[in-house]
Amino acid sequence: MTATRTLETARPTVGPGGRLGMRNAARFVSDPLRFLTDVKLAHGDVVAMKMLGQDWFVLSHPDDIEECMVKRAKVMGRDSYVDILKRTLGNGLLTNDGESWRVQRKLMAKAFTPRMIRTYGETMAQVGDRALRGWRDGERINVHEEMSRVALQVVAEVLFGSGVGEAEVATVQEAMDALNEYYANSPEAVLKLPEWVPTPRLRRVNQAVRAIDSVLYRIIAERRRAAPRDDLLGTLLAAQDDAGAAMSDQQLRDESVTLFLAGHETTALLLGHTLYLLSKYPDVERRLYAEIEAVLDGQLPTAADVARLPYTERVLKEAMRLCPPAWMTGREAMEDVEIAGCRIPRGGQIVLSQWIVHRDPRWYPNPEAFDPDRWEDEASRPRFAYFPFGGGPRVCIGNHFAMMEATLLLAIVLQRYHLELVPGQRLDFRPSVTLRPAGPG
Repeated sequence: MTATRTLETARPTVGPGGRLGMRNAARFVSDPLRFLTDVKLAHGDVVAMKMLGQDWFVLSHPDDIEECMVKRAKVMGRDSYVDILKRTLGNGLLTNDGESWRVQRKLMAKAFTPRMIRTYGETMAQVGDRALRGWRDGERINVHEEMSRVALQVVAEVLFGSGVGEAEVATVQEAMDALNEYYANSPEAVLKLPEWVPTPRLRRVNQAVRAIDSVLYRIIAERRRAAPRDDLLGTLLAAQDDAGAAMSDQQLRDESVTLFLAGHETTALLLGHTLYLLSKYPDVERRLYAEIEAVLDGQLPTAADVARLPYTERVLKEAMRLCPPAWMTGREAMEDVEIAGCRIPRGGQIVLSQWIVHRDPRWYPNPEAFDPDRWEDEASRPRFAYFPFGGGPRVCIGNHFAMMEATLLLAIVLQRYHLELVPGQRLDFRPSVTLRPAGPG
């Protein structure tokens, strides 16, 4: 499906705000999903506006998103928010840029080959099996918290093997919660306050980083002294660039904390959102139970079973469409560039929102409905009408890892349990770096 684009429909419009965009910033901090939705509805696919004095450009047509992410990728860098992420993530793949990023991406790719991901799949299922044994009939649980706990145990085991214990996993979980509170459009993050400013939130962030570093550097030091292992960290320790150089402790730390955050957070949110949606759509839930029972016959799923669960995949894809864990992606123009008739100056901040595009009725009839069957005909939509893992050279390196993990864990949950939504509960969001729930869920 393509939309006819004339010069008139592609031409950018001036969005809300004023000369500095102070009101835009206030609205974005207060409710970013509503703000971006309103901007799109009022001003169209290409919108230029100010945000705290910066030039912002919101692109919402799949063709323009592809232009930005793929065709113009060489002149696009990370957006200015990367400065905030670097305070906690360092220079991992999520935050790095330029030639340094290209070298690091090549090194990291060795840990995400199809063979390695299949190996991780066995660990994912085994850890998920153990972690999900504690639920009891009639028990009331916070699904998002439980999925976060399970997914963090999985990524810790895949990344470090037996090198991290339950107490350290709990330490990392508590630290990640503090970081996500900071990322959730806190005044400290929006205003980019220096880390030495003594606000309670910044003190918690600094403590969280120290706690994570204490765990990671200990494990890295122990693994350098030990015999090689075939887990993810072992692969990274053995990786060498074209000049024969291995990763430094700092690089290993930065990639590890990035994997902890991105590798468990997005999967946990996807599973929590999916289980909520299944509770609202019993027909979908029944079909999903039937597929899992027929394919697995009560056996623990394996990496090889993932390809035999096509409806499970469609359910997860539809959940990522409706509630994308990565709800917004940003780029910064490294030189003057024109997209869809819009001149974007060097330094311009480009906003590409999965939340907006994934709910566009041009690509998804009845977009608010949870309908996995719409994925039987995905070829009818533009390529970038769906981009839950980004796209282009910077597409998420762990996308296949994440989909395997989500498929295996969802199958294990539904093999064992039937979840019912507590009356009166609804899923609201408080967007952070990811699309986190606003409260208990």
